[in-house]
Amino acid sequence: MWLRALELTAPLLQNSQLTFPSLIEGLADKFGDAPALISDSERLTYHSLAARSSQYTAWALRQGLGKGDVVCLIMSNRPEYVAIWLGITRVGAIVSLINTHLDGTALAHALELAAARHIIMGAEYADRIDNIPPLKIPISYWIYGPTDLPLRRIDEDLLQYGEVDLSRLEYQRPRNADIALHIYTSGTTGLPKAAKISHFRLLQWSYWFAGMMDVRPSDRMYNCLPMYHSIGGIVAIGAILVSGGSVLVRQRFSASRFWDDVFEWQCTLFQYIGELCRYLVSGPPHPLETSHQLRLCCGNGLQIEVWHAFRQRFHIPQILEFYAATEGNFSLFNCEEVPGAIGRIPSFLSHRASIALIKCNIDTNEPIRGTDSYCMRCSVNEVGEAIGQIPSNDESLIGRFEGYTNTEDSEKKIIRDVFSIGDAWVRTGDLMRKDEHGYFYFVDRIGDTFRWKGENLSTIEIVTVIAACTGVIDAVVYGVAIDGVEGRAGMAALVTSADFNLNDFRQQLNERLPNYARPIFLRFCRSIEITETFKLKKQLLIRDAYHVPLIDDPIFIDDPESETYIPFGAELYERFRKGQGWL
Repeated sequence: MWLRALELTAPLLQNSQLTFPSLIEGLADKFGDAPALISDSERLTYHSLAARSSQYTAWALRQGLGKGDVVCLIMSNRPEYVAIWLGITRVGAIVSLINTHLDGTALAHALELAAARHIIMGAEYADRIDNIPPLKIPISYWIYGPTDLPLRRIDEDLLQYGEVDLSRLEYQRPRNADIALHIYTSGTTGLPKAAKISHFRLLQWSYWFAGMMDVRPSDRMYNCLPMYHSIGGIVAIGAILVSGGSVLVRQRFSASRFWDDVFEWQCTLFQYIGELCRYLVSGPPHPLETSHQLRLCCGNGLQIEVWHAFRQRFHIPQILEFYAATEGNFSLFNCEEVPGAIGRIPSFLSHRASIALIKCNIDTNEPIRGTDSYCMRCSVNEVGEAIGQIPSNDESLIGRFEGYTNTEDSEKKIIRDVFSIGDAWVRTGDLMRKDEHGYFYFVDRIGDTFRWKGENLSTIEIVTVIAACTGVIDAVVYGVAIDGVEGRAGMAALVTSADFNLNDFRQQLNERLPNYARPIFLRFCRSIEITETFKLKKQLLIRDAYHVPLIDDPIFIDDPESETYIPFGAELYERFRKGQGWL
């Protein structure tokens, strides 16, 4: 795996003119009418993908777009999505991939962050234009698809270009070090930030994953992840296209339709997020769940108990778990399929990816420095924040931190003078541990870990135990502050099935968790909202905490006297609010 990935990516450093848009022209010559991107309603072959992207290139030139100009794209998953950004970035312009859930001020923030001149919107989102407050800079709106609004339709405008001969167009092609895309962070700790992604990184991601997955022309990827994110929009597509395979594009994940789709479309690869695998494992039996042609599932966030169940129940031949961040400068791969591990870096690649785990103050979320003012490395199996070293050579494309559109946001991501004067590293914000064999294990996000009774607690480790308890469908764990009590008490929001029994649940927790790690509060929800990347939303739950007047859901508290969970009603709430609780 590693050698294939190295062989595929090595030539990228030798050709500064190679970009994905220029590559697609060669792929069209090589694979012609083979399917590239398909869905229920659209089909683009390699030839038609290149031709369609050329029409967007002609459109971009007609609008006077060139190097550094920005076009925002807000559109549901569909094959056309790729053709749009390929064509526009071919002239050196940048395409900002906008989260389709944004509206109003949040959408305005994303547009202004990118300093966009144009926005292309799928017709399904056109009604959001009226919700956007006045922008600081003028922007031109283009709609893709039929709409009743009096706005220009880009799909109709493209009709005038017909078959475009790129050799007859005058424009300056970008270099691979130039920025191609903006991909936004989730904004879980504030407003989203726009990460800058160069043409080199697009190619590097695509070829590296193609090598790790050993993608072949006969492969077909099942992709239901949002195309405005790096995995669903770049990795799951680019790795297949550079190898001559095809991608089945789905607008969203459907657990009930998944096995029908995989079987019907003869998919051999599946790009997962851990939550998707858990949904499938939790679902009822499906007649086609072992009749598929999947040979490999690639993704991240697959918890160890789901890993075993997913592989055994559905007869998955190979799982490739990895760790990466859109704005990060290193990645990890678990090629050996060690359940629970997010990967390692083999010794022959250590010179290309310098990673360290440093000790972190759990209360301030800041690195701990020793008497010599340098950061302190973690010991084996000690939890710390993962950081990646930025090359001292500014010209280096490997390991480079490309940052955000906002310089201040970029600087906050960097930590300096870590182990020597003048060195610089990128903070991931992720807590990990590394075992004696060199495998890394994800522990938690900084800020999600909390301290209780003098112990540092990982929400993910507690959720893993809770999720394995009888009758638990969904679970989120977080710390809540209590007046007059040091630290934060554990609270779990649960979605449960009919066979859930509260006493049995407590007994299972007693057997599997130490006293200080068991949640003090339980909140029983009908459902828990998830983000567009299928991560459970936690911020609203943390805000509500155990404040009874704000919550309609039943809340229970662990009563040490009766050794049971008892209802936490208005009377108990008032006692705790006045600092008269028993904790």
